[in-house]
Amino acid sequence: MKKVYGSAAEALDGLLKDGMVIASGGFGLCGIPELLLEAIRASGVKDLTFASNNAGVDDFGIGILLQTRQVRKMISSYVGENAEFMRQYLSGELELEFTPQGTLAERMRAGGAGIPGFYTRTGVGTVIAEGKEHKDFGGETYILERGIFADLAIVKAWKADESGNAIFRKTARNFNPPAAMCGRVCVMEVEEIVPVGSLDPDHVHLPGIYVHRLIQGQHEKRIEQRTVRKREEA
Repeated sequence: MKKVYGSAAEALDGLLKDGMVIASGGFGLCGIPELLLEAIRASGVKDLTFASNNAGVDDFGIGILLQTRQVRKMISSYVGENAEFMRQYLSGELELEFTPQGTLAERMRAGGAGIPGFYTRTGVGTVIAEGKEHKDFGGETYILERGIFADLAIVKAWKADESGNAIFRKTARNFNPPAAMCGRVCVMEVEEIVPVGSLDPDHVHLPGIYVHRLIQGQHEKRIEQRTVRKREEA
């Protein structure tokens, strides 16, 4: 089966539709599938639900889709650094399902493993628990969280072979693997595609069985907040 495509638009051809649920990798501005997000914006698809740790910043990451009003709902753990995200949420233009960070990662992983739900203590006694099933285990109260089963997963890896076996670097490994797992179809962008057999199996973070389409491209790699200390006087 062909997995390597020439561009983000080609890789997404036939996969996009209004109202779909998309799981997106990335953490802050690290490991964002920026090329695929740009192609989604160009497609004009709308009323999207995104499951992602955050939405990038105003003009990068999912933020570019908030600008064009293509996103109806965010399932996220963090709103900071994106003024448009905050504005749309507070004005009622954007639906937001706040999910604790670890719970969000586990909801994605659970979906990828075919697990429809799991119990966790995280969020008990807070607004996170409102409307959710409660159950006691060993004298402690837990709430039921649902696995995420996305129509599409878009992720970014550092390196992959032609069958989709992938390696992620540093923080990009936080959400990209579980996001890839929970998509019925997964499209991955990478910095480098190598021949099958080039990667040490012990170094592979995501097996190619989860990846359906693959592209290679150049990435901007923004730094979210650049901070430096003043040079000490000689």
